[in-house]
Amino acid sequence: MSEDDSGFAEAAAQPHYHGHRDRLRQRFRDGGHEALQDYELLELLLFSPIKRADTKPIAKALIARFGSFAEVLAAPPARLKEVRGVGDRVVDDLKLAHAAAERFLRVKVQGKRVLSSWSAVLDYVRTAMAFSDREEFRILFLDKKNALIADEVQQRGTVDHTPVYPREVLKRALELSASAIVLVHNHPSGDPTPSRADIQMTNQIAEIAKPLGIVLHDHIIVGREGHASFRGLQLL
Repeated sequence: MSEDDSGFAEAAAQPHYHGHRDRLRQRFRDGGHEALQDYELLELLLFSPIKRADTKPIAKALIARFGSFAEVLAAPPARLKEVRGVGDRVVDDLKLAHAAAERFLRVKVQGKRVLSSWSAVLDYVRTAMAFSDREEFRILFLDKKNALIADEVQQRGTVDHTPVYPREVLKRALELSASAIVLVHNHPSGDPTPSRADIQMTNQIAEIAKPLGIVLHDHIIVGREGHASFRGLQLL
């Protein structure tokens, strides 16, 4: 076999996705994430944990199962593994990407005046909670200048309920010397519309907070379909 024939045979032996990976990386370098569809961005993440297989079918299967790039990153590990081709290494890399996004957005609100950085706050809490499969109840504790001094998940519940104890909420606010709080929780159903129980619990916390000199600025509910603000809905 001639040298030319050997080179041709070697090229023919390359997997069909070999050149695709290079082209996809180049598109990302040239145009950033906006140049790629959700499944293509997911493909890029899968290149590292999946080195010897075509990642496009797996990426498309993940998007089909969970709905979007963000929902894939936030999906529970057990559910991710239900997709063929997804193992521990893939889950680890997806969870790392989700943690990096959450950490990046948290830095944008830490120590900042929350009420003047509201869009950044919404981006952060949506990334952290909107796609979770269980309800979580988070509290943002603010100082006298409305700067964020602490961000804590106080309770984690089931798919449609999180136990919240108003006195525990205010006890923690006093421990941190917080002057104001913002309540945040998610609706795994996707619909952020406040329930009757949400409204009742919020009113209880507001009533207990007032004589303590603690202001309840807002209660935000996040879901896949958006967010709801109690202040915006005139429920506070």
